[in-house]
Amino acid sequence: MKTAERLKAIARSVNIPLIFKSSFDKANRSSVDAFRGPGLEEGLSILGRVRSEVGLPVLTDIHSPDQAPEAAAVVDILQIPAFLCRQTDLLVSAGRTSKPVNIKKGQFMAPEDMAMAARKAESGGSTGVMITERGTSFGYHNLVVDMRSLDIIHNAGYPVIFDVTHSVQKPAALGHASGGDRQFVPLLARAAVAAGADGIFMEVHPDPDHALSDGPNMWPLDALEDLLRVLRKIENAARPHIGQAQAE
Repeated sequence: MKTAERLKAIARSVNIPLIFKSSFDKANRSSVDAFRGPGLEEGLSILGRVRSEVGLPVLTDIHSPDQAPEAAAVVDILQIPAFLCRQTDLLVSAGRTSKPVNIKKGQFMAPEDMAMAARKAESGGSTGVMITERGTSFGYHNLVVDMRSLDIIHNAGYPVIFDVTHSVQKPAALGHASGGDRQFVPLLARAAVAAGADGIFMEVHPDPDHALSDGPNMWPLDALEDLLRVLRKIENAARPHIGQAQAE
């Protein structure tokens, strides 16, 4: 709740619309012993409080079709995790809730193939599908970002979000957990906004080095406002050129 309040104040200061995302279950952890979260019932209760008491729209990910209606009763947007982006029953179930659906692009997927995943959600009834780029597997324990994918996804007719913090992740690189290169977050975020991303997905934390998951790739909450101000300036400078290029 404290983080949500702080994020709301930062977003208002920078004049950026904000959607609060958190997981009730981190079901794709490297180790079976890793912290997963509070679970469906408690997690959705907390997200409901963020929505009602803090006044932010909220998003959470689901991992099985039966979770879709329960989560949709609380949150504004459903998210499909990258590892599950081809799961037909999950995508269709998310679409049937009529909520917008954010589909994370699998680390193993070509950007042009994500249109088929989006159509699965649309077949269930969703009319608000977004696709999130989060890097592509490159050898072991490394991800790279092809900025061309942002334009490819746009040309398929979908808003594209750039997940900057998962893109600097090093999956399972620590053996029991994922590592990451936090220092590259500003670089990739600047590049994605300049390339025309419609939004930025970013994990932030008051103390990333002691976070219970994804700490090495999280961005410090205290440094967020400065980064967002830079991204806002880049967006303002790049948007007219991006719109012209897409029209041509």
